[in-house]
Amino acid sequence: METIVKAEKLIKYYGTKENPVKAVDQIDLEIKRGLFTVIAGRSGSGKSTLLHLLGGLDRPDSGNVYIGEQNIFKLNGNDLAKFRRRKIGFVFQDFNLIPSLTVLENIILPLGLEGKTMEKHAAEKLLENIGLLDKKDMLPDTLSGGQKQRCAIARAIAAKPAIILADEPTGNLDSQTGLEIVTLLRQSVKEYGQTLVMITHDKSIARMADKAIVIKDGKVVGRT
Repeated sequence: METIVKAEKLIKYYGTKENPVKAVDQIDLEIKRGLFTVIAGRSGSGKSTLLHLLGGLDRPDSGNVYIGEQNIFKLNGNDLAKFRRRKIGFVFQDFNLIPSLTVLENIILPLGLEGKTMEKHAAEKLLENIGLLDKKDMLPDTLSGGQKQRCAIARAIAAKPAIILADEPTGNLDSQTGLEIVTLLRQSVKEYGQTLVMITHDKSIARMADKAIVIKDGKVVGRT
């Protein structure tokens, strides 16, 4: 199975030389195309830092990240931002929706950054698939937490990126809604032929994944 994300000797430290915090410490990993991979670990284990490095949201102290054949840290700031928009969709714990835009606008407008368009009927079909069609003209503040996360998922999927990176997407949701969101993500990325990488500390969610990578103190300590 083809590798879509590869990390080599990835290091990210914080703090001082005398007292460094080894958030990511010499990590090597590969993520296969089309699979749902979980990166699991306790709070403070370094898993979110790792995800940000894999997505090019932060730069490492040393090491490489390849997405396909591209070493993303060989790109300058502008080119890396363009690469992220084309190849990666992000889903965050706090949703990151634009409060002044409707649900439909939150999905369509970001595509304009890449000069892309999405027909209204296609966006409405996407909203129907995730159970938000009746909320398309609502503002984010009128939605429940689960509905906001559904909107964030639709926005991430709409640009048809190869990879969806989800950072604790169920962290602000109750357990039942969280399981519904993970199920929705799995179904959506499968339908659109995408690869899903999710950060979680929830063991029940980790068990739903095709692959799991366990992080402790900035190191990979388990793979299943």
